[in-house]
Amino acid sequence: MDLDTREWQRRDASHHLHPFTDHQQLRDKGARIITRGEGVYLIDSEGRRILDGMAGLWCVNMGYGREELIAAAERQMRELPYYNLFFQTAHPPAIELAGLLAEVTPPGFNQVFFTGSGSECNDTVLRMVRHYWACQGKPERQVIISRRNAYHGSTVAGASLGGMRGMHEQGSLPIPGIVHIDQPYHFGEGQGMSPHEFGVVRARQLEQKLLELGPDKVAAFIGEPFQGAGGVIIPPESYWPEVQRICDHYGILLIADEVICGFGRTGSWFGCDTFGIRPDFMCLAKGITSGYVPLGAVMVSDRVAGVIERGGEFAHGFTYSGHPVSCAVAIANIRLMQKESIVKRVHDRIAPYLQRRWAELSALPIVGETRGKGMVAALEIVQDKHSKTRFPATAHAGLTCREFCFDNGLVMRVVGDTMIISPPLVITETEVDNLVDLARRSLELTAERLLV
Repeated sequence: MDLDTREWQRRDASHHLHPFTDHQQLRDKGARIITRGEGVYLIDSEGRRILDGMAGLWCVNMGYGREELIAAAERQMRELPYYNLFFQTAHPPAIELAGLLAEVTPPGFNQVFFTGSGSECNDTVLRMVRHYWACQGKPERQVIISRRNAYHGSTVAGASLGGMRGMHEQGSLPIPGIVHIDQPYHFGEGQGMSPHEFGVVRARQLEQKLLELGPDKVAAFIGEPFQGAGGVIIPPESYWPEVQRICDHYGILLIADEVICGFGRTGSWFGCDTFGIRPDFMCLAKGITSGYVPLGAVMVSDRVAGVIERGGEFAHGFTYSGHPVSCAVAIANIRLMQKESIVKRVHDRIAPYLQRRWAELSALPIVGETRGKGMVAALEIVQDKHSKTRFPATAHAGLTCREFCFDNGLVMRVVGDTMIISPPLVITETEVDNLVDLARRSLELTAERLLV
C-alpha cells in the first residue's frame, strides 16, 4: 500500500496501541514509519536510510533480507503452515530444531520446551522450577530471587521476575514469591569500591537474601548474563563465579536468561559460555530466528529434566509452542550462522573492532564511561566526567541524544542517560565506523545543546 508518511501516521494514531509508549505524546508527534530493511539498515517512509544500531530489539543478528531465512519460511508454509505439539504429537521442524539446540548449547542440555517469546520462556521457567521442587516433595521451595533493574519480559510473571520499578508500579507487581537484590552496576552504584570488590559484594547479597528467607524456601535465582534493557550492565569478573558458588552451596537452581545474550551476541554461542555460568535453565528467543518470526525455547538441564519427566503431566503449553514455520526459520538461521562462522567472526574480528572504536567515544567531555562485551556496548552521558555527575533529570540528556541519533540516521537506544547499541552480528568494519561516527556527531550535538 503506497501511502505518504502523514497518512500512515494518521492511521496508526487512529487504531494502534504501541508497547511501552505514552500514547498522547505519540499522537502529538506521529510514529516513525519503517517500510523496509536491507542488511544493517532500515528505510523509513521518507526514503531515509537509518543504521540499525539495535538490530531491531537485540534480535536481527543476521541482518535484514536474508533470502535463506525467507525461503525456509516459504517452504514450510507450503508444506505444513501450522500444527500443535499437544496430544502426544510432534512435527519434523520441532524435532530437528530440538536436536540442533542440544548441539549448540552447553553440555548437559538435551531437552527443550518451545514457547513463542522470551516472556513466555520466563513464565514457563517459573512454573517449571516450582514443579521441579514439588516433584521432589518440596513444594515449599517457591521463592525465586531476581535483581533490581533486570528485565525478564512484560507478562505478569515476566515483569514480576524483572526488577523494573516502573513496571512494578502498574498492576500491583511483583506477584508473591518473587524477591529482588541489587544489580552489579559498578558505574552507577559502586563508588569507592574496585570492580572486583563490588562484584563480590553484590553477589553476596544473594546469600544474604537466601539466609533471610530460609534456603529451604528458595527455588532459584534468575539473571541475564549481562543486563540488557537495564542499560547493558556488564558485571565485574568477580560477580558470576560468586553467584555460581552460592547457588551450588545452597542447592538452588540457576536460570540464565539468554534472550538477548544468546546466539553469538557476546562472542560465544551463549552468554553463559562467556561468563562461565553453569545454569539449570536457559531461556532463548530473539536471535534464535534473527527476529524474522517469533519463537522462544527453554533449555532444561538433564538433571532437572529427569525429575520433571518422572513427575507426571506438566500442565503447561501454548498454541504456538514450536510453531513449524518458526522452527524452520530457526533451523535455517542456526545453520547459516554455522556456515558463515558467525560466532567465530564475532569473537575474533568484528567484536574487538567494535569495542576499540566504541571506546574512542570516552574522550568526549559528555561521556563518563564506555563499556561493552562482544557485540553490545553502552556509554554514560554525564555533565561532569571527572565527578561522574549526571545532568538534572529535567535536561532529558538521554532522550535528547536519541533524537539527534535518529535525525542523523542512527538507531541507538536510551535507558535513562545511558546510550546502548547492539548491532547485527553481520555488520562490517566500514559500517562500524559509520555507526561510531554517527554516535560521535549525535553526542557532540547533545553537548552543544546541554553544556551551555
